[in-house]
Amino acid sequence: MITSKTVVQLADLLTKKEISAVEIANAYIDRINTHDKKINAYITFNPEKLLIEASQSDKRRATGSELSQYDGIPVAIKDNICTKGMKTSCGSRILGDYTPPYDATVIAKLKEKGMTILGKLNMDEFAMGSTTETSCYGPVKNPHNLNHVPGGSSGGSAAAVAAHLAPAALGSDTGGSIRQPASFCGVTGMKPTYGRVSRFGLVAFASSLDQIGPLARTIDDATLLTSIISGKDTKDSTSVAPDNAIPETITCRDLKTVRIGVPEEYFEGVSDDTKHALSKKINELDAAGAQIVPISLKMTEFAVPTYYLIATAEASSNLARYDGVKYGARSKVAQNLDELYKLSRSEGFGQEVKRRIILGTYSLSSGYYDAYYLKALKARTCIINDFKKAFESVDIIAAPVVPSTAFRLGENLSNPLEMYMSDILTISANLAAIPSISIPIAKDAKGLPIGMQLMGPHFDEKSVFEIGKTIEKDITPLIADFM
Repeated sequence: MITSKTVVQLADLLTKKEISAVEIANAYIDRINTHDKKINAYITFNPEKLLIEASQSDKRRATGSELSQYDGIPVAIKDNICTKGMKTSCGSRILGDYTPPYDATVIAKLKEKGMTILGKLNMDEFAMGSTTETSCYGPVKNPHNLNHVPGGSSGGSAAAVAAHLAPAALGSDTGGSIRQPASFCGVTGMKPTYGRVSRFGLVAFASSLDQIGPLARTIDDATLLTSIISGKDTKDSTSVAPDNAIPETITCRDLKTVRIGVPEEYFEGVSDDTKHALSKKINELDAAGAQIVPISLKMTEFAVPTYYLIATAEASSNLARYDGVKYGARSKVAQNLDELYKLSRSEGFGQEVKRRIILGTYSLSSGYYDAYYLKALKARTCIINDFKKAFESVDIIAAPVVPSTAFRLGENLSNPLEMYMSDILTISANLAAIPSISIPIAKDAKGLPIGMQLMGPHFDEKSVFEIGKTIEKDITPLIADFM
């Protein structure tokens, strides 16, 4: 079955001419048309455009002028990454049918390899959420259990990969928005080091935290996509070109040479199923020769308030442009300029986005800046130093991704504090700007996936991938049976 193949497997079949790009496109068109009505992963899907691009790829391959071995392989894209000629709404009414006149740098890099855009994926509005329930296009369902959330904000990306509605996808991660849904949906999700991947063309939520990364079914696919989209970009002054570029393929790491840190703080308040699955896997790594080192990341308890002050402050600044004049949908009932601003924003933004704008504006306001935002920046430095100290004694850090498995639809939607606390194990990696990956390792008693998080030093994605691949080779793929 074509849609069960990984990106690497599809590339091999294309190279051997055992399959065509058009056949791949048709297989995904059929599957999406048949099954996405249950999942609601896609916001925009254009099968006609996909078939044209697939046909062009087949013509290039027939003449020996293919752009790469991945020419013709489709990738689905989170709807906050700009795609030329294809709607980019961020799951929000205020962007409506906005169609960018340019491609994000990561999209241009995929196209340079001949890869095609399968469609745009559902997400929490402006990437603000942990369940993909705040989208104006309705919630996404978890393919492992349609009554549960897929996580967020890249829930559409994770669900599409888990349900075989895409071989791989791109998402964005501001506080865990790739890794948390990857854990909930039983796929692999990578947040690269901040600056490894250009943010040009990514609609901003929190500029000092946002990072684009892949969601895939295997470490090999995640490595490949990270390698393709990485690199210095003159259009993004925060992007860098580190000496250690990520190779397209990696091998397993000999665990006898690896020191794995296990932070005690990351196991507090974690469900029994999650704790058991992580403890079992860590014991297996110990038996395989890895040196397991108990460590402490004392600043973990301050991560949530630090993150939600910095992220909301930056969101308040970034979303100020959506005023109904320069950017965003314009209210049709406003009678004057003052009403235009108020009504355009109140009609266009959802409740969660409004909540975060208000929180951020308050923390930046006169008289409160030092007490809140400046103090959060100082706490962030302490979190960074916490990780730097840890990596002096270990090569990698292993921990849970989230305290529990996917919760039921609507369960935490009316309790924002509970929702925010579910990010406690992922947001530190964003604050510290380090690479972090979620790898599926087990299922709980209800059949919902459990992920393991690996965090590495700055720009050491290669070690994270190599150790992750060593762990992955002993794990049975978590198949989502939603049909």
